[in-house]
Amino acid sequence: MKEGTKTTFTNRLGFVLASVGSAVGMGNIWMFPYRLGAYGGAAFLLPYIFFIALFGAVGLSGEFAFGRLTGTGPIGSYEYAMKTRGKKGGAVLGAIPLIGSLGIAIGYAIIVGWVLRFLFGSITGEMLNVESSEYFGQITGAFGSTSWHIIVILIAVLALMTGIITGIEKVSKIMMPAFYILFIIIAVRVAFLPGAIEGYKYLLIPRWEYLLEPETWIMAMGQAFFSLSITGSGMIIYGSYLDKKENIVHSAAMTAILDTCAAMLAGFAIIPAVFAFGMDPASGPPLMFITIPKIFSKMPMGQLFGAFFFASVLFAGITSLINMFEVCSEAVQSRTSLKRKYSVILIGLLVFVVGVFLEYEPYMGQWMDIITIYVVPMGAVLGAIMIYWVLGKENIAKELNQGREKPLRNTFFWVAKYFYVFLAAIVVILSIIYGGIG
Repeated sequence: MKEGTKTTFTNRLGFVLASVGSAVGMGNIWMFPYRLGAYGGAAFLLPYIFFIALFGAVGLSGEFAFGRLTGTGPIGSYEYAMKTRGKKGGAVLGAIPLIGSLGIAIGYAIIVGWVLRFLFGSITGEMLNVESSEYFGQITGAFGSTSWHIIVILIAVLALMTGIITGIEKVSKIMMPAFYILFIIIAVRVAFLPGAIEGYKYLLIPRWEYLLEPETWIMAMGQAFFSLSITGSGMIIYGSYLDKKENIVHSAAMTAILDTCAAMLAGFAIIPAVFAFGMDPASGPPLMFITIPKIFSKMPMGQLFGAFFFASVLFAGITSLINMFEVCSEAVQSRTSLKRKYSVILIGLLVFVVGVFLEYEPYMGQWMDIITIYVVPMGAVLGAIMIYWVLGKENIAKELNQGREKPLRNTFFWVAKYFYVFLAAIVVILSIIYGGIG
């Protein structure tokens, strides 16, 4: 790619895998399996799939179309939308989701650094010879994972410096299939563990009474919303690299399906193993960094399967981090005279300089709470408003119908404008009330 030219993904597969790479992250691995079991087993899937279908169809499609229409990231896209109404201030509003992406990148780089350290510990066997809580404590102290933190940032920076096609697309085409293959291998192995059947019961036996509890629907909605990475920024920037001939709604549907498959695979790989060894299927970092290593330490060939697990999690983390870096570096590149490689390096340095002081786990947790509970949901609802209220049906419909044989019906836009945008606003409110629902 030459400086100053616009490039696109080479085909739909490359675009979808890059989008899935952005969407599939820690929430699929350490949150979804727990919520599936805790909120009614198979019954939880009904509201979850409903929200995934809704948010994928109108939310994800809208962000892809918004990016392809404007050919830029959130700042330029929001500015464009406001100008269609003869208004200013779009760039300022677009900075909100951009700050959200940068904030997540800062915390995420630390967490992915922990994953890399655990992968190394799995390969060497060190992780299996130390109590997992002690091992986790060693790397989550102040400046406890700096070298691993740096390596992760360098991987993301190097991938982006090579451009969209040789960087983002090639990395996604390798890492995402590897993610699914490794998790399938782990899930098959776990199925043969004595006692695993209790985990499948926990996940799959429907407890229909949970559908009468509002919290089940709230958690399903939050999980679906954030699982698809609808943040008002990341999917807009990937949409800006999508060819005009591609069917956006179809690509969004494929992204949503593959993201859901990743979440289900994580559930089948993790929860039965947790039950087989009589452990607590808690959610969050303790599940991935404390409970699961204990399982591998007791499992035959645990060192190998531990390496498989953390390699797959690393792939999911790196592809998500690349998207966050791309959003931020594109903003620097489009708003300054810096070339792409220097913009990427600048973002990498910023992420590290701030993040190195947040490596102490309580600090990192507080940082991520602020970003994910307040900033990211606000950016997401702003994106929804910009697409379906400010930009309006006439402008966004033309882009969404590009590459389609039949135009979308008016019902699609009614649902998007009056139902989806309302739910996005509700997500912001509930996220604050519950201290996070994604």
